[in-house]
Amino acid sequence: MTNLSFVSKMRCVKSRKAPTDSKSLVQRFYVLQAERVEAYKLFDEGHEAYLRTGPHYDFEHYKQLVHEITKAFSGISKEVLEIKEQLHQDFDRPDLSEHMEKLQIKEKEKLELTAKLQLAKQNVQDHPANEDFLEKVQQLKQDVIKNKAVLADILQDFKYDSEEPE
Repeated sequence: MTNLSFVSKMRCVKSRKAPTDSKSLVQRFYVLQAERVEAYKLFDEGHEAYLRTGPHYDFEHYKQLVHEITKAFSGISKEVLEIKEQLHQDFDRPDLSEHMEKLQIKEKEKLELTAKLQLAKQNVQDHPANEDFLEKVQQLKQDVIKNKAVLADILQDFKYDSEEPE
């Protein structure tokens, strides 16, 4: 269905020595954000493949994908929170820590919206005559777009503040 070794690949990257300066922490944070983007891409591709197996869906493969993606997001979030704490405590950068806190909240919301959107897309496929399901998909797509815009703003603020001299 999809490359499920994604999580193991990402965790190999993590096994490197922990960053010891704030610039390295910021760089690691950007790597983690890129991993998150890749995880969403794989999640979407996996869901599209799952929908193609309908009407007798291959739920076992999709369930495995969801498990792997959940592990990936969990690992990324855990490391982001560790970086957030380090920036705040060890490098006295509460501004960056605050941006990361906001980002984590919005990333959690994005994941919830993505899951709802996937379910709504399946409902549209299973019940094509029901306009309510189609409207729900459109609304959720708009919610995801708004969420991504807020995430982009937070990342822009983080970038701006992280480039300021300490």
